[in-house]
Amino acid sequence: MANISAADVKKLREKTGVGMMDCKKALTECEGDFEKAIKFLREKGIADAQKRSGRTTKEGVIYSYIHPGNKIGVMVEINCETDFVARNDTFHTFAKDVAMHIAASSPVCISRDQVSTEALEAERDVLINQAKESGKPENVIQKIVDGRIEKYYSQVCLLEQPYIKDMNISVEDYLKETVGKIGENIQIRRFTRYQLGEEE
Repeated sequence: MANISAADVKKLREKTGVGMMDCKKALTECEGDFEKAIKFLREKGIADAQKRSGRTTKEGVIYSYIHPGNKIGVMVEINCETDFVARNDTFHTFAKDVAMHIAASSPVCISRDQVSTEALEAERDVLINQAKESGKPENVIQKIVDGRIEKYYSQVCLLEQPYIKDMNISVEDYLKETVGKIGENIQIRRFTRYQLGEEE
């Protein structure tokens, strides 16, 4: 049984932003191994987020971000359950990070259910034609196209994009981690991204 010191708990809390009791429990469960404890907390946060995903979110913030150079600007609305959390530093950091991510990665929509049928069919047609030109057999073409459609979703859907500050996780993973830390449901409701000189 590893001896978990208060300093270890404090260090893990500073690294993850999770409460002291949860940090102590994670270190105890993982026998003092920091990397395993971080993974444990991440998985717990995702599980907790799934439990909370049905709760109503009527509070929150509209966060604006102007990228250095003043040529890209983002406005994003992020909702939570209570006014108390809407004033929370972790929530505000999340809103800022999401706005910066949108500025850098230029998503088209939030989730795959918002991708228009027309855009999806147009993309599928292009991919089918590309696969046919490569001379692949018909049964292989469908698998190739399905795989590339998944990649397309990860390029255009905010929640499925690799998160710019940690490319090993998606924006959705970061959202779920934040829900786990805060203890409330959070939703990215809508966003607008402006780029100087870009056509509407």
